[in-house]
Amino acid sequence: MADQNENPDDYSPVVETDYEVGQDNVRPLGLELHNPVFFITAVGIVLAVAFAMVFPDRANEALSGLRGYLESTFDWVYMGAANLFVLFCLILLVTPMGRIRLGGKSAKPEFTRLAWFGMLFAAGMGIGLMFFGVLEPFFHFFNPPLGAEGAGEEGMRGLAMAATIFHWGLHPWAIYGVVAVSLAFFSFNYGLPLTIRSAFFPILGDRVWGWFGHVIDILAVFATMFGLATSLGLGAEQAAAGMAHVWGVPEGDLTVVTLILLITAVALVSILLGIHGGVRRLSALNMILFALLGVFVLVAGSTVSILANSAASIWHYLAHVVPLSNPIGREDEGFLHGWTVFYWAWWISWAPFVGMFIARVSYGRTVREFITCVLIVPVVATVLWMNIMGGYAIEQYLVDDFQGVYQYVVETYDDTMVLFGMLEGLPLAFLTSSLAIFLVMIFFVTSSDSGSLVIDTISAGGKTDAPVVQRSFWAIFEGLVAIALLLSGGIAALQAGAIALGFPFALVLLVMAGCTLYAMAKEAPAYRPGAA
Repeated sequence: MADQNENPDDYSPVVETDYEVGQDNVRPLGLELHNPVFFITAVGIVLAVAFAMVFPDRANEALSGLRGYLESTFDWVYMGAANLFVLFCLILLVTPMGRIRLGGKSAKPEFTRLAWFGMLFAAGMGIGLMFFGVLEPFFHFFNPPLGAEGAGEEGMRGLAMAATIFHWGLHPWAIYGVVAVSLAFFSFNYGLPLTIRSAFFPILGDRVWGWFGHVIDILAVFATMFGLATSLGLGAEQAAAGMAHVWGVPEGDLTVVTLILLITAVALVSILLGIHGGVRRLSALNMILFALLGVFVLVAGSTVSILANSAASIWHYLAHVVPLSNPIGREDEGFLHGWTVFYWAWWISWAPFVGMFIARVSYGRTVREFITCVLIVPVVATVLWMNIMGGYAIEQYLVDDFQGVYQYVVETYDDTMVLFGMLEGLPLAFLTSSLAIFLVMIFFVTSSDSGSLVIDTISAGGKTDAPVVQRSFWAIFEGLVAIALLLSGGIAALQAGAIALGFPFALVLLVMAGCTLYAMAKEAPAYRPGAA
């Protein structure tokens, strides 16, 4: 925001506007509710939850049909958009636009680099890494993409890790980067509201404060809500399965629903503590426990083999990233639609949440530093995690003839139990499995807390200091949406919802990227060496 900058003269807006943050808000009982974004999204989400709860079979049928249509008809849109987002980030990284400082030349970062990285990583994909870290590499080993079933054990292992890194590496973080750097730039450098519509000011002008902007922000709220619900639902199902297996807690929908409600209650406490007392501290705890679990598996498992395969997997990824990115003429449509298209839609639908949250905590960073940390550092961490967890699971099966993961991935198809199956083949299985359950729960809390912050900011017209009760409202609704989708169709319904909302928002992000490049190209000369 403009008042955060130590030197207001650093601002050089592309265009001027008389719009003030919150000017369209209505304020019943001291709340900050943007008219009409808050009311349309709140009513729409209530109706969607009610329909899914009352007519679960119809909701599941509708979501499944929509998912099939979008995957088969518009797979090229998801794939092409993700490729362009990687190119967008690389352009910012290597051109003079990377010198631009978010907030102006004299802006100073609000958080230390370690705290900043912990928050963006925890919000970005913490729950997903816990759920898919073992599952995905192991699944791809037995079902390799690109028609490589006869490539031999080493070739199939390399391709399995390449496909996994492809789904969790440059492309998803580039999608997040588009939203994050765009919002940070237009908000911190031009004093515009911290909301999705602000990135469209260069082409829409003052019309962005009218119905054009309303539609953009409404889409952002719906996409964020359903993308976040997917992550929360996956986390809840995995935690519930682990609790049943490790602690003997009864299985079933009642356990999952109770778990979501309890963790949502903890998220409400985190909201009351604020971003410094809540999300920042929980994110730091997340990173410590996450690292401890990874180091334990690395040391207790085949350390040398894991490290060697980590290095090799990078080369496999570089060798296969182009064919994996190509949507044309693919024979492996099951992999393309069931994995890649789902992931790209999930990341796109989650991008408003992660992007806005990262933007909110990235004041004072240069664009180059921002892109490097958002794009490169998490990819390195992800490569290590996937090789430690999934790579070692493959090692257990091939070298030790351990069937713990195989039985869940290939025989019983119980995705929620895969992580715990791998840990059973190591010492201290009860302790490490309990730690994994606890980690998933904390990731749930940080995602719910930061997600409610983002949705509340959008639905409050860009105000970042709206009353706590509004963030609490959205945190509760995030839990209810996750419950409704789980009860109406389980994980498949969660995935279908993410794909459906990801499609229109992919088009929004493409335009956003173009607006940002246009505005940054005009701003970059002021940051060249020797410029006043």
